[in-house]
Amino acid sequence: MTDVDDALEQVGPRLRAVREQRAATLAQVSEASGISVSTLSRLESGQRRPTLELLLRLARVHEVPVDALIHGSPTEDPRVRAEPVRRPGRVMMPLTRRPGGVQAYKMVIDPSREVPEQRSHEGYEWMYVLNGRLRLLLAELDLQLAPGEAAEFDTHTPHWFGSADRRPVEVLILFGPQGERMHVRAAPRRRVGGG
Repeated sequence: MTDVDDALEQVGPRLRAVREQRAATLAQVSEASGISVSTLSRLESGQRRPTLELLLRLARVHEVPVDALIHGSPTEDPRVRAEPVRRPGRVMMPLTRRPGGVQAYKMVIDPSREVPEQRSHEGYEWMYVLNGRLRLLLAELDLQLAPGEAAEFDTHTPHWFGSADRRPVEVLILFGPQGERMHVRAAPRRRVGGG
């Protein structure tokens, strides 16, 4: 087996791994790339050799270089080096690097005396309080969340959030397009006392 044959043999498993990492179905990749589901399935299983045209389309859809599909990605530096986004009274540190899908931020919100104005927009939001107390207005609800508490809501619902007192509040925020909800999976509880 030549180096070329060996490299091409690895393309299928890499295509499947990239697709599964992005939680995409064959049908979704097919729609985005214009490649039939059966062709994608045969590529992933190694029953079809990839052409340069197919690799270019799939690299574009998966937002990876073609070389990553052929040779695999070298281990990347996992540190996120995003610049903070500063808004009046808030600093947001992006924790995700790729566009689209669920975005993660760490936000520090200064105390403010402003009159809260609720707004709504496309999307779904999940927040987890790291430090301080968060005030969340969600339509007619007026809630305070302490460290370790979380909230999730459809951002079509009018909302506002900020510091609940005279101290800053630190919050971890996951924001996704409409229809993408956050999922937290916990290990099943163990039964005490056997049986």
